[in-house]
Amino acid sequence: IIGTGIGGIDTFAERVYPSVAEKRVKRLGSTVVEQIMGSGSAARIAGILGLGNQVFSNSSACNTGTEALIMGCQRIELGLAKVMLVGGTEGSGPHTWAGFDAMKVLSRKFNDNPEGASRPMSASAAGFVPAAGAGVVVLEDLEHAEKRGARIYAEVIGSAINCGGMRAGGTMTMPSPAGVQKCIKQAILAAELDPREIDYINGHLTATIADPLELINWSKALGREPGDFPWINATKSLIGHSLGAAGAIETVATVLQMHHGFIHMSRNCEDFHPQIADFARHAPQSTLKVPISVAAKASFGFGDVNSCVIFRKWRPL
Repeated sequence: IIGTGIGGIDTFAERVYPSVAEKRVKRLGSTVVEQIMGSGSAARIAGILGLGNQVFSNSSACNTGTEALIMGCQRIELGLAKVMLVGGTEGSGPHTWAGFDAMKVLSRKFNDNPEGASRPMSASAAGFVPAAGAGVVVLEDLEHAEKRGARIYAEVIGSAINCGGMRAGGTMTMPSPAGVQKCIKQAILAAELDPREIDYINGHLTATIADPLELINWSKALGREPGDFPWINATKSLIGHSLGAAGAIETVATVLQMHHGFIHMSRNCEDFHPQIADFARHAPQSTLKVPISVAAKASFGFGDVNSCVIFRKWRPL
């Protein structure tokens, strides 16, 4: 399951549309369809590796990568697969980002200082920085993984997917607080955890006006005030926002931090947003060596859609 938020829009805009308009379709080549079809990435990987079972792509805006992980888990839990390759991918180009620029959600104020442009949780955050890339993880039934001697980084112990229904403050572009909080609570319930067992949160945190609300939602869902809040960081402060790939890339970051026992810095948030200033000491501005036993990763996307996954560091019995 390899999802994408936008897909091959730039290939379509740069190659397909001009060729069709000029009636030169024979010059498109035989691979253009696989470059623009939504399931192209999943199909290509399946072909290279000879994968069977089920091959498809999901799409739920910036929620895509985390949702793909959960869908893969569900397939294994249902006994329909032993191993799933899951993740998200996103390309980059002017046609992909033009719409977001028109919405004024891209960072413009730091064009002369690009390293300072991605500023999640900051009072001076001015929008997200476009990124491209892919993140993929191998999900595996424990018995199967142990039998083949796999290196196990972490265990998925709970997850949830929902939609806030664009009610009670939720819109096409803003998450419903009730929906987000319910998703987090459902994931924790599935993990059979006390919320106080969560050591670390990898935030969605895009450097937009939604960042303060995200921390407040986490605090309410966990029942934990700023003084008792888990560690939290923003991977997007380091690499920008890659839409449908973001959740998958950040899942990789989450698992590696758990495995190696550290929490990476969040860049450019030295002027922490005053609405969430009480949380600042739990968002390190330099990398810390910290053991992480339980971590939470959540993603939120246009359409008021949400996903949350709870991981436990793997410790062999």
